[in-house]
Amino acid sequence: MDQEPGARIEGGSSMERLLYEVKKVIVGQDHLLERMAVALLARGHLLVEGVPGLAKTMAIKTLAQSIGGEFKRIQFTPDLVPADLVGTRIYNQKTGEFTTSLGPVFTNLLLADEINRAPAKVQSALLEVMQERQVTIGRESHQVPEPFLVLATQNPIETEGTYALPEAQVDRFMLKVLVDYPSPTEEFAIVERMTGRLDRVNQVLSTAELVRLQGVVDGVYVDPALIEYSVRLTNATRAPQRHGMADVEKYITYGASPRASINLILTARALAYVRGREYVLPQDVLDMTHDVMRHRLVLSYEALSDNVSADQILSHVVSRIPVPVVPLQEPGGVRVGA
Repeated sequence: MDQEPGARIEGGSSMERLLYEVKKVIVGQDHLLERMAVALLARGHLLVEGVPGLAKTMAIKTLAQSIGGEFKRIQFTPDLVPADLVGTRIYNQKTGEFTTSLGPVFTNLLLADEINRAPAKVQSALLEVMQERQVTIGRESHQVPEPFLVLATQNPIETEGTYALPEAQVDRFMLKVLVDYPSPTEEFAIVERMTGRLDRVNQVLSTAELVRLQGVVDGVYVDPALIEYSVRLTNATRAPQRHGMADVEKYITYGASPRASINLILTARALAYVRGREYVLPQDVLDMTHDVMRHRLVLSYEALSDNVSADQILSHVVSRIPVPVVPLQEPGGVRVGA
């Protein structure tokens, strides 16, 4: 989609207003909020992991309030069945025919709360709609609305009544963001805000505007050297010894899939746009590396026994792969600032 430069500036201010509205309620969590904006612009699904009480659900609900369109929440529990998610066919005794009742996945923003509490059948149903953006009920396929994003949360500290997400489904999430405890200053502001009167969150973006901005982000320039860099980062997790990292090979059972390389570029584009640029810098790719790749590494038993995390492995990989020097220029050879 071709856009004039002015449209890009207008779109950038729209994202600033969006984040401003969310920050009326959410204190801190700048990393999470920025990644939520990236997921929206890059058409990707987002998995948020953190202990209870860190405003994961509230952040996603507040984001939905500032965007027009439908928002639905599903509280995942062990007794859910696929029909609770996608819908089912109902027999009408008066007409003698079956009618289709569509489930809550038919929305623009779907909040899957505590997704790891769902059994395997429900997770498989969600897998189809996340990847294919359609649902099969009976013999008919139904397309979900556009835009469609799944924003999921999971609690890492409980094991009772939870089901580990299949690797295939985890790979469908463009980003996995880890949410940590706030600083004492931020926690003071949180308590003060939550015990007082909250500001009203206004809608600042419609679904049509969001779809338009997604098209604009598709035109953000990516130098071929950055595409090569993202491929090298991903390949280094599959064959560490080829990149002089034989010491971490024992910790990785399976490296990141090609979907990681694709999503590194897609999210770097969106991040560059959120930061007010029409071109991607190496720093954009670096900043997205952990969020894009941490959930795509399958660690070995040695990693678990040595208490080595995916983030530690990725930090080591990033430190060993040379960062390309990319000239600041637009497509067509026009140097930025010239």
